[in-house]
Amino acid sequence: MKHTALFHPALTLFAATFFAATSLFAEVGFEKEIWPVLQKKCLDCHQAAREVNGKMQKPKGDLRLDTAAFITTGSKNGAIIKPKAADKSRLYEVVTLPKDDDDFMPPKGDALTAAEVKLLKQWIDEGANFGGWTGTGEPVKPGAAAAPAAVTAAISVEVKREHVDYYKALEAGVKPATEAAIKTAKDAGAQVSPLTATSPLVRVDFLTGVSACTDEKLAALLPLAPNIAQLDLGRTSVTDAGLATVAKLPLLVRLDLRNTKVTDKGLESLTALKKLQSLNLYGSEVTDAGLAVLSKMKSLQKIFVFQTKVTEAAAKASMAKAPGLEVVVK
Repeated sequence: MKHTALFHPALTLFAATFFAATSLFAEVGFEKEIWPVLQKKCLDCHQAAREVNGKMQKPKGDLRLDTAAFITTGSKNGAIIKPKAADKSRLYEVVTLPKDDDDFMPPKGDALTAAEVKLLKQWIDEGANFGGWTGTGEPVKPGAAAAPAAVTAAISVEVKREHVDYYKALEAGVKPATEAAIKTAKDAGAQVSPLTATSPLVRVDFLTGVSACTDEKLAALLPLAPNIAQLDLGRTSVTDAGLATVAKLPLLVRLDLRNTKVTDKGLESLTALKKLQSLNLYGSEVTDAGLAVLSKMKSLQKIFVFQTKVTEAAAKASMAKAPGLEVVVK
C-alpha cells in the first residue's frame, strides 16, 4: 500500500516559520539567561556576607542578588525591580547610566553588554518571573561554585529587613501623591517613581536633564514634599540657595548632591531634615566645617565626602562623636 506524505512541503515551511517566529517572542528565562549575568558581573559585591582574606565582606548597599527573595525585596533604599516596568526599575536604571555616573553598575569589571541589558529589560517588562529559581541561599566562598537551587528550600519574597520596616513605618499615614503634583515635578524635568509598587513614598531625580535642574526648578517639587523619600540632585546646577527648598521635604531619607556647587553654608539648611540618613557630597565644595555641622544630625548614618576638602582627621573626629555615623572619605 502506498502511503501519502503526512506533510505538504508548503505546510512544513509554514510550521518552521511559525515556530521560529514564536521562539523570538519566548519569555526570558531567569535561571538560564539573567542569573548567569548577575552571577558573573554583580555577585562579587551583592551576595551573602562571607569571609574574604580573613575579613567579613557584607553585601554592598545591603543588596543581595543571590536569591529571588532578596532580589524582590531590594536594597536598603527600597525595591530595585518594578515588574512590567523596566524604565521604573532601579536595577535596569543603574546598568544604563553613563559610565562616569557614580551610580553606574557594575563600578568595576566588565559592564553589561547591549544584549544583556536588552534581556534584563525584557525580563522585567515581562513581569520579572523567576520561574522555579529561588537562589543559592548560602554564603559563597571565594572560588567555590554556587550551590544549586535544588538544595535550597523555597524562600518567601516577604523577607523582613530593617530598611523595609523603616520605610514601611515612614509611609504610615502618607497619602499617595496627586497626579497634579507629579505632573508639576515632571514638567520641571524631574523623574518621579514610587519606592515600591504600593508605597506612597517616591524617589525623584533629574538624570535625564541634570544641567537644566536649577535652584528655581526645585520649587516644582514642593507639591510632592510629603511624599519624597529619596532625592538625587547629582551633577545638577543646584547651589546653596536650592537647599532651602530641599529642607522642606520632611520625609527625605536619602539625598545625593554629588558634583554640585554646594558649600558649607548651604548645609546649615539640611539640619531641618530629621529623617535624613544618607547624604552624598562627593565632588562638592564642602570642608571640615560643613562636616562638623552635619555630624550633629542624629538621623544621619552615612556621609560620602570623597574628592572634597574634608580631611580624614575631621572624618574620624566626627565618627568618634557620633558612633552611629560613617563618613566615607575615600
